[in-house]
Amino acid sequence: MAGAGGIRVLSVNAASSVPVWEQLVDGVLGAIDRGELRLGDRLPTVRRLASDLGLAPGTVARAYQHLEERGAVHTQGRRGTFVARESDERAAQARAVADRALGELEELGFAPREAARYLTRIAEARASDP
Repeated sequence: MAGAGGIRVLSVNAASSVPVWEQLVDGVLGAIDRGELRLGDRLPTVRRLASDLGLAPGTVARAYQHLEERGAVHTQGRRGTFVARESDERAAQARAVADRALGELEELGFAPREAARYLTRIAEARASDP
């Protein structure tokens, strides 16, 4: 699969006993777990991926539907399909960093909700900087 984040090429094995749509689901989930696909990355369109892999668009659409049902991706109409979750390892690292930051703010006397609001304000300010 070419595209977001320069991830590896996604392939399917027509000779496999595993249905092609399941191979696609497993491939995308694997790319998320390896960090090749990250939260917010856009997946190729159904037609593009089907064309690239020589598959019927319905096969790719079925895989995307199953990924959406699992919460791994979300579709935003004509804007496309995007990764909706992070790899378990990356999420665990983020939780650990956030937990340490909140702990340090609590040591400074911030209540947990107050500390969370403070961190949110900082994140929003950074996001709005050019």
